[in-house]
Amino acid sequence: MSLAEHRTGPRTGFLLLAFSVPVLVLLLVLGTWQVKRLQWKEALIARIEERIAAAPVPLETVARIEAGGGDIDYRPVELAGAFLHEGERHYLATWHGRSGFFVHTPLRLADGSYIFVNRGFVPYDRKDPETRVEGQVPGTVQIGGLARTAPQEKPSFLVPDNDPVQNIFYWKDLDAMARSAGLSEREVYPFYVDADDKPNPGGLPVGGVTRINLPNNHLQYAITWYGLAFALVCVVGYWFLRRRHTGRT
Repeated sequence: MSLAEHRTGPRTGFLLLAFSVPVLVLLLVLGTWQVKRLQWKEALIARIEERIAAAPVPLETVARIEAGGGDIDYRPVELAGAFLHEGERHYLATWHGRSGFFVHTPLRLADGSYIFVNRGFVPYDRKDPETRVEGQVPGTVQIGGLARTAPQEKPSFLVPDNDPVQNIFYWKDLDAMARSAGLSEREVYPFYVDADDKPNPGGLPVGGVTRINLPNNHLQYAITWYGLAFALVCVVGYWFLRRRHTGRT
């Protein structure tokens, strides 16, 4: 080894360590964060599955939980009322690969208040209620389903603004849905219900459209970050071992 190589060796090793150590720490932090996210997601999925399997409760019970700041999402609920079909709102959606709408219809309760019920999916060309008259059930109906929390604001700037004039909603702004249906926000519950899969007359809307399968890729993300950290240690360790061997020869 020449004198120049001997002098530059420690400098290169120092620079390599100065770069590698912070990167290694970052990779380990990211891996550990994904492990924590994995634990959180698994607990969330288990809680949702346990909640869905519970016996349904009256709407009033869910309303009390919501008013007290409790979590009502995915709680089984049962209620009765009459649909205000002329007030149905249409939320743009896809179902089993088909484009269309989830039909959210105000249900008038015995006390005169309303709650939006997501009755289910209709194809794009069946948006007009006149094309599915059989499904516009009159009179008092019994509804079973899952209580759902409504977002308080648009989820992302990428989501288009709702178009109440055309009755097309891209996010579930219950206040705007109520106003466009001719209802006051004060007489409409601040959450909604996803109806179960009990068939509607005529087959539309198709109920039971609640999406419960939450993506859980945190384990593979954690393996990726930890794998990169291990690879970095191997590369740096190999460089130093080779440098040490070269220095001896």
